[in-house]
Amino acid sequence: MSAIQELVRDIKNLKPIPPVVHQILEVVDRPDSSMAEVANIIQYDPAVTASVLRTCNSAYFGLKHPAESVQDAVTLLGIDQVVQIVLMKSGVKLLSGKQEGYGLHEGAMWKYSVSSALIAKQIAKRLSLNNKNTIYTAALLKDIGKTVLDRFVLDSFEKISTLVVDGGLSFREAEKKIIGVDHAELGGMIAKMWKFSPRMVKLIRHHHLSDISMVSDKEVATVYLADCICMMIGIGVGSDGLAYRFNAEAMKALGMDADDISRVIALFAVNMQEVENLLNLI
Repeated sequence: MSAIQELVRDIKNLKPIPPVVHQILEVVDRPDSSMAEVANIIQYDPAVTASVLRTCNSAYFGLKHPAESVQDAVTLLGIDQVVQIVLMKSGVKLLSGKQEGYGLHEGAMWKYSVSSALIAKQIAKRLSLNNKNTIYTAALLKDIGKTVLDRFVLDSFEKISTLVVDGGLSFREAEKKIIGVDHAELGGMIAKMWKFSPRMVKLIRHHHLSDISMVSDKEVATVYLADCICMMIGIGVGSDGLAYRFNAEAMKALGMDADDISRVIALFAVNMQEVENLLNLI
């Protein structure tokens, strides 16, 4: 069996994201979407409903009166907060394990994924971009390919490292040369097999800007920049983290400069404890 055939088999063994996530993303980024629409989608999935209510009624949110329905939760916390809880609950099992090939201990990728998603949404709000929740979700799930590719990277780590150190390749380029596919391509394949929208597949597939023409897509550039900012502040820097090249064109495409990046980092730093609390809660 070839490496690609093994990868496809491993993808099929992954537990896919619940259908409710697709339905929520179709509705929530529409300008005319309502709280009632989002609540109606969630309430028809008993497991997601129970999970949302349990989280909303935890001490973390400190609600004076417990939410007794999804409608209550949406009213008390707002659409964005409830959608964020659903998306994080959907991703935690997939991303919370360790990735030895990438040098990430248990929980490291999860923290990195959530941090990247929150930063991406922060940038999207700052720039008044549409599809904020789609951008958030793409940033959260963009490294799903690593969960499947990890054992192949571990087996080929010396070869990959040699290409990075001696050949001047980025880690992603070395992955592709040795294994035949890189984690971003694989993530796009997984997103497609899970029937995510073409937009989501595109964001995940191109989150490293391997195709430079994608830099003109502000949503792709936002997910890419959020990824880079995480590395700048030392979150998710595994064995591959320092072996990527920064593309300054992404900042230009978004109309951002070094001061803007500093402000994004400062705001995220202020909210970092909240992120830690949320990670423990989910």
